[in-house]
Amino acid sequence: MTTTATSSVDQTIAEKGYSDPDALVSTEWLADHLDDPTIRILESDEDVLLYETGHIPGAQKIDWHEDLNDAVQRDYISQELFEKLLRSKGIDETTPVIFYGDKNNWWATYAYWVFQLFGFTNAKILDGGRIKWELDGRELTTDVPKFPSTSFKAGPRDDNRIRAFFQQVREHADAGKKLVDVRSPDEFSGAKTHMPDYPQEGTLRGGHIRGARSVPWARAANPDGTFKSADELRAIYEKEQGLKPDDDIVAYCRIGERSSHTWFVLTHLLGYKKVRNYDGSWTEWGNAVRAPIEKGAPS
Repeated sequence: MTTTATSSVDQTIAEKGYSDPDALVSTEWLADHLDDPTIRILESDEDVLLYETGHIPGAQKIDWHEDLNDAVQRDYISQELFEKLLRSKGIDETTPVIFYGDKNNWWATYAYWVFQLFGFTNAKILDGGRIKWELDGRELTTDVPKFPSTSFKAGPRDDNRIRAFFQQVREHADAGKKLVDVRSPDEFSGAKTHMPDYPQEGTLRGGHIRGARSVPWARAANPDGTFKSADELRAIYEKEQGLKPDDDIVAYCRIGERSSHTWFVLTHLLGYKKVRNYDGSWTEWGNAVRAPIEKGAPS
């Protein structure tokens, strides 16, 4: 049976106690809505070749570095290119978009965050992403869908509300405000300048920003890729780290991809009001002249 994207409440998500349960859909919900012509499904993976091996029926590919990042300077695409991208995917402001991807949805939340920079809020994350969909034994296809282009008009990119830049982060740290470093403990301590099992990627100095709390991003996810319940998340961020929903928080990692996952958790699942993602992250901070760095294991 085909149902529309707005005709049913996803009880699986509602039971997890999030402040914004509408920010997620379950794999069961999406399976029931695959024939809904009003939605668009976008896959954004770390492995940019994974989509071609099989994807959720009806899903279109978002290549995070070619589709979302400027081809010359380190920044995101322009308003004009974002508008062109959404038109080509058959998306306008009335289109519910479901994001999903590999590895606990880290690049799916990154794409979601970039869409939010342009004010596109008609979007949700598939709880569990590819991992959960595959564990459920659900269908994958290599068919690439085509949708009629739209006349979508993009608004200007807002780089102030949910995005932080180097100087802002430095002032934030100097003021003793809350910083969440979502990298691995070895990256935080300075023992490594890269993720476990990944190559060194050009950062000259290891360590962390002064005063940052270490909360590895994947702690927010279950083994099946789904997000932990609101109570479990509060135990991590509030009971362990002392964060509060009205705190002014900056999250960072290496290039802003893992920290977009934490931004999503704090903002949409726990209802924090002022969380910004520092996408320059450690590849900028660890290379910047005279940027203050601390070393040492998480306390």
